[in-house]
Amino acid sequence: MKIFFASSSKVWEDPSWVAEIAEVGFDGWEISADGNYRLDKPETFSAVRKVFEETGLDVSVHAPFSDLNPASINMPIWEETVRQFTVCIEQAAQLTDTVVLHPGYLSPVSRFDGASAWNNHKKACIRLGETAERVGVTACLENMPNLDDFFCRDPYEQEGFVDGVPGMGLVLDIGHANTTGNLDEFCKIILPKAHHLHIHDNHGKYDEHLSLGSGTINWDKIMPRIVKEYKGKIIVVEGRNPKEGKKSLEFLRKWI
Repeated sequence: MKIFFASSSKVWEDPSWVAEIAEVGFDGWEISADGNYRLDKPETFSAVRKVFEETGLDVSVHAPFSDLNPASINMPIWEETVRQFTVCIEQAAQLTDTVVLHPGYLSPVSRFDGASAWNNHKKACIRLGETAERVGVTACLENMPNLDDFFCRDPYEQEGFVDGVPGMGLVLDIGHANTTGNLDEFCKIILPKAHHLHIHDNHGKYDEHLSLGSGTINWDKIMPRIVKEYKGKIIVVEGRNPKEGKKSLEFLRKWI
């Protein structure tokens, strides 16, 4: 099992900080492909690739999500979202076999037509799954924290979006599930099927991205389930910086 590090808060920083990920002992970096790390720009793609050549880190990719909505009922926005996700998946295939996607959300208008938003989200998953299959990656849909109007705060809903869709898989984010109050249910339904795993801590209300053991998650209960039931090959520690991430890495090494 390989352990990666990711920090979406650092997307505007020079990529030189990534060297610390290797220095503290992580196996890889999950790129938050936004800000200075967008893969659709040749100059940033080259900079990202150079980081991996210099550090020897393995790689996974988290697709951009700022201002994008695969559940939008505003079709130009929906098309642009699918286009950006598609380009990211195609570019990421040169680096990795795993791409993480955030789900969509209801807008003030689509709150009155949730069925159309759900159907558009499913159509987006089908389109993106086709791209993922074509380029040889798995596009993995992530569960969301306790944020109003977002899809995938319920494990059955998350599973429903990818069910029967070739090229699509599931990400279980342990920290996110802790904020929605149904972590046990997510572990029961999603963990055995998850292709990818995000892990961090919080106090059950907000998505704090604390080091493991710094919040309220009962790791003595969760970690044995992860060790036994998770069939993926990577665990991604999502943190605020590599120094804090090292605490999580040391914590995980006791179990894995």
